[in-house]
Amino acid sequence: MTELDLVSELNQKNSQLNYSIKELRKNGTAYATAEKEYKVLLRTEVLKLRDEGIAVGVIEKIAYGIPSVAEARFKRDCAEVLYKANQEAINCLKLQMRLIENQISREYGANLSD
Repeated sequence: MTELDLVSELNQKNSQLNYSIKELRKNGTAYATAEKEYKVLLRTEVLKLRDEGIAVGVIEKIAYGIPSVAEARFKRDCAEVLYKANQEAINCLKLQMRLIENQISREYGANLSD
C-alpha cells in the first residue's frame, strides 16, 4: 500500500468512528429507555402479585414469567447487547486506526499524532 492508500484508509476509519460514536448515543438512549420500561413494568406486576397475596419469596420468579415482563426484559437485553457491540466496534476502529498510523509512521516517517 502506498502512503496515500494508508491515509485514505485512515480517513475512512475516522469517518466510521464518528458514525459509530453517533450510533452509540442512539443505542445508549434506546438501552436506557428499554431498561426504564422493563423496571416500571416489573414493579407494576410485582405489586399486583403482592396485592393478590402471592408469597413474597416467589413473586419475582412469577413476575419474570409474565409474557409482558419477559418481552420487556428481552427488549432490554437486546438493547444492551447492541450498545455493548457498538462500544466494541468503536474500540476496534480505534485500534485499526492506531495500527494504520503506526504503519504510516514506520514506512514513511510521518508522525500523525502531532
